Amino acid sequence: MSHASTGSVWRQPKAVWAVAFACVVAFMGIGLVDPILPAIAESLEASPVETELLFTSYLVVTGLAMFVTSWISSRIGAKATLLIGLSLIVVFALLCALSGSVDAIIGFRAGWGLGNALFISTALATIVGAASGGSAAAIVLYEAALGLGIAVGPLLGGILGEVSWRGPFFGVAALMAIAFIAIVVLLRTDAETRQPIPFSAPFRALGRPALAVLAAAAVFYNIAFFVLLAFSPYPLGFGAMGIGLTFFGWGVALAITSVWVAPLMLRRLARTTAMLIVLPLLAIDLLAAAVLSADPAGLVVCIIVGGLLLGLMNTILTESVMEATDLPRSVASSAYSAVRFLGGAAAPPIATLLWHAYGPAVPYVFAACSIAVAAAVIAFGRRALARIDEREADAAEEAVAVLIGDAA
Repeated sequence: MSHASTGSVWRQPKAVWAVAFACVVAFMGIGLVDPILPAIAESLEASPVETELLFTSYLVVTGLAMFVTSWISSRIGAKATLLIGLSLIVVFALLCALSGSVDAIIGFRAGWGLGNALFISTALATIVGAASGGSAAAIVLYEAALGLGIAVGPLLGGILGEVSWRGPFFGVAALMAIAFIAIVVLLRTDAETRQPIPFSAPFRALGRPALAVLAAAAVFYNIAFFVLLAFSPYPLGFGAMGIGLTFFGWGVALAITSVWVAPLMLRRLARTTAMLIVLPLLAIDLLAAAVLSADPAGLVVCIIVGGLLLGLMNTILTESVMEATDLPRSVASSAYSAVRFLGGAAAPPIATLLWHAYGPAVPYVFAACSIAVAAAVIAFGRRALARIDEREADAAEEAVAVLIGDAA
């Protein structure tokens, strides 16, 4: 039997673990500011809309930069791209920590987003290329890093945010510096082959029907994702630690379903069928959040249930993008990620404006409508997605078998 069919998803080369650790820290940066949004607003005399721009500037630059990351990495190599991205995150996280105004933090979060784009898109391709067990196992590992990072980010933000809103930024800078050293030491480039990718490749990739459908659905899906993540701290009304614990639970739920439940689901269902089951359930959860927006306990339940459903969708969408075309994975990842991050960038300020104009329930209704649009895109584009339903049974089933302890 081949190594791909006998290796464990958790038995990986040290270089893969180094990149996965850095992924955890990178994804921590997404939810890190969640618990400290109210504290930043109070300390720096900023409005909620201004604090939500901490997400927007980060996501806009991340999205735009994603279009060129494959072009850059194909010329300077994956390791150099990862290290430049990590360096930028360390520098701009430190600058955020030392800032004296919300405008400065918004600007530095944009620089952070540039580093994040260089790192994240290259990291996924690096893990898929270097991991044992095939692409399905690699994606499970990547989603595990994503889930752990998204879970730990708000918790760390809450713990350090209780001391000062500057603490979480210092924390990420320190952890990213450790990740930088790990990649320098453990990621070898001996076997790395560079095939320069045209600058236009990600833009042309979006012309492929399957990738275009997935990217369009991801725009609306990510709007809902970031309404739930970025807006919810305000109606919850908790302190930094309470918000951190809530979104720690959300992130743990996301990690559980992305790593364990999604592979089981995809063993039994086609990817498009799975998406058309999960997306309506997510819309229902968001409508429940709208109804319970004035009840903190009920809203916490909706947030954590949302994490369970988001974990499923994250894994399904990531696997779908990797298998949707015959394009290099770095190109497909860059094109798809660029569009989805740009979709997410619009959500936080829009949600806050809707809250001020119509009350806390309306942003969740807006998010539910966005999910309905995403489901419609998948349903109407299903013919273009036929390739993603032709599952690679050996890799996917082995990943599932390992995860449920049946590998032997």
